[in-house]
Amino acid sequence: MSVLWLLGAYLAGSLSSAVLVAKAMGLPDPRTVGSGNPGATNVLRVGGKKAAALTLLGDVLKGVIPVLLGRLAGLPEPLLAGMALAAFLGHLYPLFFGFKGGKGVATAFGVMIAGAPMLGLAVLGTWIAMFAVSRISSLSALTAALLAPLYAWWLKLPPVWWYTVAAVTVLVLWRHRSNIRQLLSGREKRIDLRR
Repeated sequence: MSVLWLLGAYLAGSLSSAVLVAKAMGLPDPRTVGSGNPGATNVLRVGGKKAAALTLLGDVLKGVIPVLLGRLAGLPEPLLAGMALAAFLGHLYPLFFGFKGGKGVATAFGVMIAGAPMLGLAVLGTWIAMFAVSRISSLSALTAALLAPLYAWWLKLPPVWWYTVAAVTVLVLWRHRSNIRQLLSGREKRIDLRR
């Protein structure tokens, strides 16, 4: 039974909101335009605010729903944490889209808000604060990801969640390695929400 819960979480994560929204709205496949990343930031650049908002919502929900269902079913914390990681990995390496997924920030937030709401709020607050200052999505994501394990420790979450959050942080950093290079060279693009 545990394997089915984990598989279900992974398959939920494998649904690419960016690709599905782009297809539904008649937009180019986000994997073939802009940065090539199937995430809300790239969809914003190529499809506008509405498409980006729908993509963001979809990416968050595919992290929230599996973990929330598991919690409502009374599953133990280690299995819930495993489902959180499985949904996140589904987004990064989606079965339905050739294992080529996004960078995982929205889905990571989704699994955190469902698994440990105070942690999710702390991570969201960090992202918002950094974005308000910098207007750089990747820098906001990297800052929030780096602080997430510290928040997990500070909130005294069960150890299994601390390890899960640490794994998510490492993977987010890995998926953002090109953005890190861009940030270090001063070439990372800012987002103008007025456009």
